[in-house]
Amino acid sequence: MILVTGGAGFIGSHTVRALAEAGQECVLLQRRTPQVPAHLADLPIHVVQADVADSDALLAVGQQHPITGIVHLAVTLPWPVTDTDPIEATGAALEAFLNIVRAAQAWGVRRVVTASTIGVYGFAAEGALTEDMPIPFEHSHPIPTFKKVTELLAGHLSDVTDVDIVNARISATWGPGGHLPDPFFAAPSLAHAAAQRREPDLSGLIAPPHVEDALDLLHVEDTGRALALLQLAEELHHSTYNVASGRATSNADIVTALTSVEPGFRCDIPSGGDHPVSWLDITRLREDTGFHPRYDTAAAAADYVTWLRAGNPR
Repeated sequence: MILVTGGAGFIGSHTVRALAEAGQECVLLQRRTPQVPAHLADLPIHVVQADVADSDALLAVGQQHPITGIVHLAVTLPWPVTDTDPIEATGAALEAFLNIVRAAQAWGVRRVVTASTIGVYGFAAEGALTEDMPIPFEHSHPIPTFKKVTELLAGHLSDVTDVDIVNARISATWGPGGHLPDPFFAAPSLAHAAAQRREPDLSGLIAPPHVEDALDLLHVEDTGRALALLQLAEELHHSTYNVASGRATSNADIVTALTSVEPGFRCDIPSGGDHPVSWLDITRLREDTGFHPRYDTAAAAADYVTWLRAGNPR
Protein backbone atom coordinates (compact mmCIF):
# COMPACT_ATOMS: atom_id res chain seq x y z
CA MET A 1 0.00 0.00 0.00
CA ILE A 2 1.17 3.50 -0.84
CA LEU A 3 0.59 6.30 1.66
CA VAL A 4 -0.18 9.57 -0.11
CA THR A 5 -0.19 12.71 2.01
CA GLY A 6 -2.21 15.46 0.37
CA GLY A 7 -3.86 12.70 -1.66
CA ALA A 8 -7.22 14.44 -1.89
CA GLY A 9 -5.68 17.62 -3.29
CA PHE A 10 -5.07 18.83 -6.82
CA ILE A 11 -1.92 16.92 -7.75
CA GLY A 12 -2.50 14.29 -5.06
CA SER A 13 -5.84 13.14 -6.51
CA HIS A 14 -4.28 12.49 -9.91
CA THR A 15 -1.32 10.74 -8.31
CA VAL A 16 -3.69 8.42 -6.44
CA ARG A 17 -5.53 7.66 -9.69
CA ALA A 18 -2.27 6.87 -11.45
CA LEU A 19 -1.19 4.57 -8.62
CA ALA A 20 -4.57 2.82 -8.69
CA GLU A 21 -4.28 2.32 -12.45
CA ALA A 22 -0.91 0.69 -11.77
CA GLY A 23 -2.61 -1.80 -9.43
CA GLN A 24 -1.74 -0.14 -6.12
CA GLU A 25 -3.97 0.37 -3.09
CA CYS A 26 -3.53 3.78 -1.51
CA VAL A 27 -3.95 5.19 1.96
CA LEU A 28 -4.81 8.87 2.06
CA LEU A 29 -3.73 10.89 5.07
CA GLN A 30 -6.23 13.69 5.66
CA ARG A 31 -6.06 16.25 8.41
CA ARG A 32 -9.71 17.35 8.44
CA THR A 33 -11.86 14.27 7.81
CA PRO A 34 -11.75 10.46 7.73
CA GLN A 35 -14.21 10.35 4.84
CA VAL A 36 -13.26 9.13 1.37
CA PRO A 37 -13.36 12.15 -0.98
CA ALA A 38 -16.30 11.93 -3.37
CA HIS A 39 -14.10 12.42 -6.43
CA LEU A 40 -12.00 9.38 -5.43
CA ALA A 41 -14.81 7.12 -4.23
CA ASP A 42 -14.47 4.80 -7.25
CA LEU A 43 -10.89 3.85 -6.32
CA PRO A 44 -9.51 1.20 -3.94
CA ILE A 45 -8.39 3.65 -1.26
CA HIS A 46 -8.43 3.97 2.50
CA VAL A 47 -8.53 7.20 4.44
CA VAL A 48 -6.93 7.92 7.80
CA GLN A 49 -7.50 11.17 9.63
CA ALA A 50 -4.18 12.40 10.97
CA ASP A 51 -1.76 15.29 10.67
CA VAL A 52 1.82 14.82 9.47
CA ALA A 53 2.83 17.16 12.29
CA ASP A 54 1.56 14.58 14.82
CA SER A 55 4.27 11.90 14.95
CA ASP A 56 2.29 9.45 17.09
CA ALA A 57 -0.81 9.65 14.88
CA LEU A 58 1.30 9.24 11.78
CA LEU A 59 3.15 6.21 13.14
CA ALA A 60 -0.18 4.62 14.08
CA VAL A 61 -1.13 4.50 10.39
CA GLY A 62 1.46 1.78 9.90
CA GLN A 63 -0.29 -0.33 12.56
CA GLN A 64 -3.53 -0.20 10.53
CA HIS A 65 -2.13 -0.64 7.03
CA PRO A 66 0.98 -2.31 5.55
CA ILE A 67 2.62 0.75 4.02
CA THR A 68 5.28 -0.03 1.42
CA GLY A 69 5.84 3.42 -0.09
CA ILE A 70 5.12 7.10 0.58
CA VAL A 71 4.34 9.98 -1.75
CA HIS A 72 4.52 13.13 0.36
CA LEU A 73 2.53 15.96 -1.25
CA ALA A 74 0.89 17.60 1.78
CA VAL A 75 1.73 21.28 2.06
CA THR A 76 3.71 21.67 5.28
CA LEU A 77 4.96 25.22 4.93
CA PRO A 78 4.55 28.34 7.08
CA TRP A 79 2.71 30.03 4.20
CA PRO A 80 0.50 31.91 3.71
CA VAL A 81 1.37 34.10 6.67
CA THR A 82 -0.96 33.57 9.61
CA ASP A 83 -1.11 34.66 13.23
CA THR A 84 1.08 31.70 14.19
CA ASP A 85 4.47 32.59 15.61
CA PRO A 86 6.80 32.40 12.58
CA ILE A 87 9.55 30.58 14.46
CA GLU A 88 7.12 27.96 15.75
CA ALA A 89 5.56 27.63 12.29
CA THR A 90 8.98 27.09 10.74
CA GLY A 91 9.81 24.41 13.29
CA ALA A 92 6.50 22.67 12.69
CA ALA A 93 7.06 22.63 8.91
CA LEU A 94 10.48 21.00 9.27
CA GLU A 95 9.23 18.57 11.92
CA ALA A 96 6.43 17.43 9.61
CA PHE A 97 9.00 16.44 6.98
CA LEU A 98 11.09 14.64 9.60
CA ASN A 99 7.99 12.78 10.78
CA ILE A 100 7.51 11.37 7.28
CA VAL A 101 11.07 10.03 7.32
CA ARG A 102 10.58 8.67 10.88
CA ALA A 103 7.49 6.82 9.74
CA ALA A 104 9.20 5.46 6.62
CA GLN A 105 12.06 4.13 8.70
CA ALA A 106 9.74 2.59 11.30
CA TRP A 107 7.65 0.84 8.62
CA GLY A 108 10.58 -0.35 6.51
CA VAL A 109 9.49 1.75 3.53
CA ARG A 110 12.07 1.64 0.76
CA ARG A 111 11.22 4.91 -0.98
CA VAL A 112 9.68 8.29 -0.20
CA VAL A 113 8.87 10.60 -3.11
CA THR A 114 8.56 14.14 -1.79
CA ALA A 115 7.29 17.18 -3.66
CA SER A 116 9.74 19.93 -4.48
CA THR A 117 9.16 22.73 -6.98
CA ILE A 118 10.37 24.35 -10.17
CA GLY A 119 10.85 27.44 -7.99
CA VAL A 120 14.13 26.13 -6.56
CA TYR A 121 15.81 27.12 -9.84
CA GLY A 122 15.03 30.79 -9.20
CA PHE A 123 13.36 33.36 -11.39
CA ALA A 124 16.40 34.31 -13.48
CA ALA A 125 17.14 30.83 -14.82
CA GLU A 126 17.15 30.45 -18.60
CA GLY A 127 17.16 27.59 -21.08
CA ALA A 128 16.98 23.90 -20.18
CA LEU A 129 17.22 23.41 -16.42
CA THR A 130 18.90 20.19 -15.31
CA GLU A 131 18.81 18.66 -11.85
CA ASP A 132 22.59 18.89 -11.36
CA MET A 133 22.92 22.61 -12.10
CA PRO A 134 23.66 24.95 -9.17
CA ILE A 135 20.57 26.55 -7.64
CA PRO A 136 20.45 29.95 -5.93
CA PHE A 137 20.16 30.02 -2.17
CA GLU A 138 18.83 33.48 -1.54
CA HIS A 139 15.35 33.69 -0.03
CA SER A 140 12.72 34.83 -2.51
CA HIS A 141 9.50 33.14 -1.36
CA PRO A 142 8.63 30.63 1.40
CA ILE A 143 7.76 27.81 -1.00
CA PRO A 144 11.10 27.47 -2.85
CA THR A 145 13.00 28.36 0.32
CA PHE A 146 11.57 25.45 2.32
CA LYS A 147 11.73 23.08 -0.62
CA LYS A 148 15.46 23.77 -0.95
CA VAL A 149 15.93 23.14 2.77
CA THR A 150 14.04 19.83 2.65
CA GLU A 151 15.93 18.74 -0.48
CA LEU A 152 19.17 19.10 1.48
CA LEU A 153 17.70 17.26 4.46
CA ALA A 154 16.48 14.52 2.13
CA GLY A 155 20.00 14.02 0.81
CA HIS A 156 21.44 13.81 4.30
CA LEU A 157 18.76 11.46 5.63
CA SER A 158 19.01 9.19 2.59
CA ASP A 159 22.70 8.77 3.41
CA VAL A 160 22.29 8.03 7.11
CA THR A 161 19.07 5.94 7.10
CA ASP A 162 17.70 3.03 5.07
CA VAL A 163 15.11 5.30 3.43
CA ASP A 164 15.58 6.39 -0.18
CA ILE A 165 14.16 9.93 -0.41
CA VAL A 166 13.51 11.21 -3.92
CA ASN A 167 12.93 14.90 -4.63
CA ALA A 168 10.38 15.61 -7.38
CA ARG A 169 10.83 19.13 -8.73
CA ILE A 170 7.32 19.68 -10.05
CA SER A 171 6.78 22.22 -12.82
CA ALA A 172 3.79 24.54 -13.17
CA THR A 173 0.73 22.28 -13.30
CA TRP A 174 -2.78 22.95 -14.63
CA GLY A 175 -5.91 20.96 -15.38
CA PRO A 176 -8.99 19.53 -13.62
CA GLY A 177 -9.10 20.46 -9.95
CA GLY A 178 -6.54 23.23 -10.33
CA HIS A 179 -6.11 26.37 -8.28
CA LEU A 180 -7.96 29.55 -9.23
CA PRO A 181 -6.32 31.88 -9.42
CA ASP A 182 -2.87 30.40 -9.42
CA PRO A 183 -0.76 33.36 -8.30
CA PHE A 184 2.29 32.34 -10.33
CA PHE A 185 0.97 31.78 -13.87
CA ALA A 186 -2.04 32.72 -15.98
CA ALA A 187 -3.10 29.41 -17.57
CA PRO A 188 -5.83 28.39 -15.07
CA SER A 189 -7.46 31.83 -15.15
CA LEU A 190 -7.38 31.81 -18.95
CA ALA A 191 -8.96 28.34 -19.08
CA HIS A 192 -11.79 29.37 -16.76
CA ALA A 193 -12.47 32.45 -18.85
CA ALA A 194 -12.61 30.39 -22.06
CA ALA A 195 -14.92 27.82 -20.46
CA GLN A 196 -17.26 30.58 -19.24
CA ARG A 197 -16.97 32.63 -22.44
CA ARG A 198 -15.88 35.78 -20.65
CA GLU A 199 -12.93 38.09 -20.36
CA PRO A 200 -10.22 36.64 -18.09
CA ASP A 201 -9.54 38.18 -14.69
CA LEU A 202 -5.75 38.17 -14.24
CA SER A 203 -5.69 40.42 -11.18
CA GLY A 204 -4.82 37.54 -8.86
CA LEU A 205 -1.35 37.03 -10.32
CA ILE A 206 1.71 38.12 -8.39
CA ALA A 207 3.04 39.95 -11.45
CA PRO A 208 1.18 41.27 -14.51
CA PRO A 209 1.43 38.70 -17.34
CA HIS A 210 2.77 39.30 -20.83
CA VAL A 211 1.97 37.36 -23.95
CA GLU A 212 5.61 36.26 -24.34
CA ASP A 213 5.91 34.95 -20.76
CA ALA A 214 6.67 31.23 -20.90
CA LEU A 215 7.29 28.43 -18.44
CA ASP A 216 7.26 24.65 -18.27
CA LEU A 217 3.57 23.77 -18.02
CA LEU A 218 2.35 20.21 -17.39
CA HIS A 219 -1.17 18.77 -17.44
CA VAL A 220 -2.02 17.47 -13.97
CA GLU A 221 -2.75 13.93 -15.18
CA ASP A 222 0.80 13.77 -16.50
CA THR A 223 2.11 15.17 -13.21
CA GLY A 224 0.32 12.50 -11.18
CA ARG A 225 1.47 9.74 -13.52
CA ALA A 226 5.11 10.88 -13.30
CA LEU A 227 4.98 10.85 -9.49
CA ALA A 228 3.46 7.37 -9.52
CA LEU A 229 6.21 6.16 -11.85
CA LEU A 230 8.88 7.56 -9.53
CA GLN A 231 7.33 5.72 -6.59
CA LEU A 232 6.95 2.41 -8.40
CA ALA A 233 10.13 2.28 -10.50
CA GLU A 234 12.19 -0.80 -9.70
CA GLU A 235 15.40 1.21 -9.64
CA LEU A 236 16.20 4.93 -9.68
CA HIS A 237 19.68 6.23 -10.39
CA HIS A 238 19.26 9.74 -8.96
CA SER A 239 17.88 11.47 -5.88
CA THR A 240 16.27 14.40 -7.72
CA TYR A 241 14.02 14.42 -10.78
CA ASN A 242 12.31 17.15 -12.78
CA VAL A 243 8.61 16.36 -13.17
CA ALA A 244 7.69 18.45 -16.17
CA SER A 245 6.80 18.61 -19.85
CA GLY A 246 10.34 19.33 -21.01
CA ARG A 247 9.27 22.36 -23.06
CA ALA A 248 8.37 26.02 -22.59
CA THR A 249 4.75 27.06 -23.08
CA SER A 250 3.99 30.76 -23.52
CA ASN A 251 0.80 32.64 -22.73
CA ALA A 252 0.42 33.05 -26.49
CA ASP A 253 0.50 29.25 -26.87
CA ILE A 254 -2.17 28.87 -24.19
CA VAL A 255 -4.45 31.47 -25.77
CA THR A 256 -4.06 29.79 -29.18
CA ALA A 257 -4.96 26.40 -27.68
CA LEU A 258 -7.98 27.80 -25.86
CA THR A 259 -9.17 29.63 -28.98
CA SER A 260 -9.17 26.31 -30.84
CA VAL A 261 -11.59 24.99 -28.19
CA GLU A 262 -13.63 28.19 -27.90
CA PRO A 263 -13.30 30.20 -31.14
CA GLY A 264 -14.98 33.21 -29.56
CA PHE A 265 -12.41 33.46 -26.78
CA ARG A 266 -10.61 36.78 -26.72
CA CYS A 267 -7.78 37.77 -24.44
CA ASP A 268 -5.71 40.91 -24.75
CA ILE A 269 -2.56 40.17 -22.78
CA PRO A 270 -0.04 42.95 -23.41
CA SER A 271 3.31 42.38 -25.05
CA GLY A 272 6.48 43.22 -23.19
CA GLY A 273 8.43 42.01 -20.22
CA ASP A 274 11.93 40.62 -20.24
CA HIS A 275 11.53 37.38 -18.30
CA PRO A 276 13.98 34.66 -19.37
CA VAL A 277 12.47 31.58 -21.00
CA SER A 278 13.28 28.28 -19.33
CA TRP A 279 12.00 24.72 -19.11
CA LEU A 280 12.89 21.61 -17.14
CA ASP A 281 15.00 18.91 -18.73
CA ILE A 282 13.26 15.54 -18.18
CA THR A 283 15.98 13.23 -19.46
CA ARG A 284 16.44 11.59 -16.06
CA LEU A 285 12.72 11.02 -15.60
CA ARG A 286 12.33 9.60 -19.09
CA GLU A 287 15.34 7.28 -18.86
CA ASP A 288 14.59 5.92 -15.36
CA THR A 289 10.79 5.63 -15.56
CA GLY A 290 9.84 5.71 -19.24
CA PHE A 291 7.73 8.86 -18.69
CA HIS A 292 6.50 10.83 -21.68
CA PRO A 293 3.82 13.54 -21.41
CA ARG A 294 0.53 12.45 -22.95
CA TYR A 295 -0.92 15.95 -23.18
CA ASP A 296 0.39 18.72 -25.39
CA THR A 297 -0.92 22.26 -24.88
CA ALA A 298 -3.92 21.80 -27.19
CA ALA A 299 -5.00 18.53 -25.58
CA ALA A 300 -4.53 19.93 -22.08
CA ALA A 301 -6.59 23.02 -22.88
CA ALA A 302 -9.40 20.95 -24.41
CA ASP A 303 -9.49 18.57 -21.45
CA TYR A 304 -9.60 21.37 -18.89
CA VAL A 305 -12.31 23.36 -20.67
CA THR A 306 -14.42 20.21 -21.10
CA TRP A 307 -14.04 19.46 -17.39
CA LEU A 308 -15.10 22.97 -16.39
CA ARG A 309 -18.08 22.99 -18.76
CA ALA A 310 -19.25 19.72 -17.20
CA GLY A 311 -20.10 21.74 -14.08
CA ASN A 312 -16.91 21.29 -12.10
CA PRO A 313 -16.00 24.47 -10.22
CA ARG A 314 -12.25 24.22 -10.83
